Amino acid sequence: MKQRVGSILGAIDAGETDDAGFGRTQGSVPAWLPALDAAGGPVYLQIVGAIEAGLAAGALRPGDRLPPQRSLAKALGIDLTTVTRAYAEARQRHLLEAVTGRGSFVSAAGDRSGPPVDLSMNIPPPPAGLRLADLIGHGLAEVIRRASVDRLMSYHAGPGALAERAAAASWLAPAFGALDPARIVVAPGAQAGLAALLTSLARPGDVVLCEALTYPGLRNAAAQLGLTLEGVPGDGAGMDPEALAAACRRLSPKALYLVPTIANPTARTLSESRRRALAETAAAQGVPVIEDDPYWPLAGDAPPPLAVLRPQGVWHVATLSKALSPGLRTAFLVAPSAEGAGRLARALRALNQMPAPLMGALVTTWIRDGSAAALLAGVRREAAARQEVARTLLPEGFAHPFGLHVWLPLPARWDRLRLAEAARLAGLGLAPADAFHVSGPVPDAVRLSLGSLPDKARLATALGQLAQLIAGTGGAPYDLV
Repeated sequence: MKQRVGSILGAIDAGETDDAGFGRTQGSVPAWLPALDAAGGPVYLQIVGAIEAGLAAGALRPGDRLPPQRSLAKALGIDLTTVTRAYAEARQRHLLEAVTGRGSFVSAAGDRSGPPVDLSMNIPPPPAGLRLADLIGHGLAEVIRRASVDRLMSYHAGPGALAERAAAASWLAPAFGALDPARIVVAPGAQAGLAALLTSLARPGDVVLCEALTYPGLRNAAAQLGLTLEGVPGDGAGMDPEALAAACRRLSPKALYLVPTIANPTARTLSESRRRALAETAAAQGVPVIEDDPYWPLAGDAPPPLAVLRPQGVWHVATLSKALSPGLRTAFLVAPSAEGAGRLARALRALNQMPAPLMGALVTTWIRDGSAAALLAGVRREAAARQEVARTLLPEGFAHPFGLHVWLPLPARWDRLRLAEAARLAGLGLAPADAFHVSGPVPDAVRLSLGSLPDKARLATALGQLAQLIAGTGGAPYDLV
């Protein structure tokens, strides 16, 4: 039997309530409020959608009070936990504010300037079958039990504690095999490590080579450091070694930057033969390689890193932000030698002083007790499930089965920037190809990140909405100005 959310929300606006202030309604239901039924998707999202629609139409205004959760659940004939989940989701979208002792109110100061559904930020999804909060709590308790709090809260010089670098070598063993911890530097995130590498290898005005579409963090770092990025042409298999050699001879670059596994944004993974060819070409030209490889642990089927195939001259960056969580702010940098690790540690110290010892201790504990491996497995399971949703709704996209994003070329009727604007107006945030562009023509394509939404149901709703928009059933692109 269909019931309307509007029968409750409409009563608030009309002032028609029972003695408790909510629950009973009289009169007609506003036509803009959707029906609530089993065929309409998750019930809690239908309630959130009704609140969003009411705000968009002006029928709900900032400061309006919503019914107590128990009253709404009773009126709709649904479980209280469903309403609780709906209100929590509405708060996460900045639609509601909870005031202790008074109830839930339509947000008056919430920031709605950005899209409520963000498909632009590449982060891992919540791990399937695990509660990250429990892992953090247990891990920190173990850290406090074993470590000196005074030492954790002090300054630490150098490339990281030996225990941290040994744990890092263990984490990297699936890719590297036996790895000397003396070659490893612990950094407060990949971006800090990348900046330290660039300052070590290049000076303002120097050229750094990369793919024509590359990681935006490299673009930001290069701009801040006064470096010039030059894109190297490629083919269906990735960067072309012959084009790389020509660019090296013509531009005398100080470094080559590559994302060889599940590349950001194109989701391409370089074959072992292409990796060898690029590493050998760079070595022949005397150009060091910065190998940014955040997705290797997720892939499960990637060839060995360039730093394994040709250790000399390759600087490897392995962050935990994409495989586990960006909140850890931990990356492991593998230098070609122990001496190189020392130089890199000094550059990193000049820029960032040190990685947070507490995070380093937590990561070390997780790696040792298996929590990191369990978290990685949970992220991979959830990423695979979300990729299956994306393949069903947007089969034209390119992605890895365990990747965090989809590279979506657009049909001829769509320009990437017009689609991004149309999506924004529809409440969706996308990353157009321009965010990754270095050289050559900009393709009409967008990157869709699948990890930021809290559950697959909301992701399916967002991707379905985007698919309808692209197909022309969710709004015509030519109405934009």
